[in-house]
Amino acid sequence: MNQTPPFRADHVGSFLRPQSVLTAREAHAEGKLGADELRSVEDEAIKELVGQEEAVGLQGITDGEFRRTFFHIDFLEKLDGVNTTYGEFFAKFKRDDGSEVGFRPPTLHVDAPIRHSRSIQGADFDFLAKQTSRTPKVSIPAPSMLHFRGGRQGISTDVYPDLDDFFNDLTAAYREEIADLASRGCTYLQLDDTNLAYLCDPEIRERTAARGDDPDELTRLYCRLVNDAIRDRPAGMTVGIHLCRGNFQSAWVAQGGYEPVAEIMFRDMAVDAFFLEYDDERSGDFAPLRFMPKDRSVVLGLMSSKHPEVEDADLVKGRIEEAARFVDLDQCALSHQCGFSSTVHGNTLTIDEQWPKLERMVSIASQVWG
Repeated sequence: MNQTPPFRADHVGSFLRPQSVLTAREAHAEGKLGADELRSVEDEAIKELVGQEEAVGLQGITDGEFRRTFFHIDFLEKLDGVNTTYGEFFAKFKRDDGSEVGFRPPTLHVDAPIRHSRSIQGADFDFLAKQTSRTPKVSIPAPSMLHFRGGRQGISTDVYPDLDDFFNDLTAAYREEIADLASRGCTYLQLDDTNLAYLCDPEIRERTAARGDDPDELTRLYCRLVNDAIRDRPAGMTVGIHLCRGNFQSAWVAQGGYEPVAEIMFRDMAVDAFFLEYDDERSGDFAPLRFMPKDRSVVLGLMSSKHPEVEDADLVKGRIEEAARFVDLDQCALSHQCGFSSTVHGNTLTIDEQWPKLERMVSIASQVWG
């Protein structure tokens, strides 16, 4: 199988947090545990996690996002100019059984010029790289994650009367972070984006247009932001983007196939790989993959991190064959549709239940690609 990323059997990033990490984070939040002590607990948990990742056969190794509460907030709030508030926004996530999960995630505001004054992921990458001889993978939020939810209202008009200045500062900050990671030896970077997947949902597209934003123009904008952010990456760094329709306690937000964004995104975005959710009917069919350029990879998220059941190998292989009607099989790889714990809350399965699913994924990939 592939010895360079994306790997035939790949993983989006997050893993369920062990109780030691959950307990330590809670104690730290209450002021009962210092930052150094918390990091020491996280270090030990990550060492154990890396060993488990290697044992099931993964080649791209992550730290499980054990040091984060949210896949995006923890990164973005470390940029100068970003302020986090709580209680403003109520999110409703849906489950397949018709029930809903609601919570109030933090809201990001830009109230000063965006600057990258310090390394954000550098120390975390350094620690991870020392734990494995395989390829350490870093996942960070896509630049669009600082724009879509709040839109113009989330960005101070006093600081940024012209939004283009905001976008330029934002992508410049990303370039500095990516340059820092590259200097430390990072060769595998993933950008996590919910917004392009949300723009596949007819209802969300309607709401977006109602607030004054053209969904197609936003798709073009978000492609441009990614391209500007990664434009100076070294030749040896693989960059992928992961599209997610929501992943909170096994619930989701958006639905709809990739057709509304596929042609623009696959044509215009200069990443090496697209991690796409394809674990259920909400993601639509594989026809949008006809727009995939021949020099890009698509990691098919055919397995689900939302439930403990281990997928049937023949069914997954059949789905891969369906996808190969629209994109060359050699351009494809396999993953779960998302991580197991995009937030610290985690999905509704146990730590022990996530590993057989990953073992099955690696086994299927070996059978398909050799």
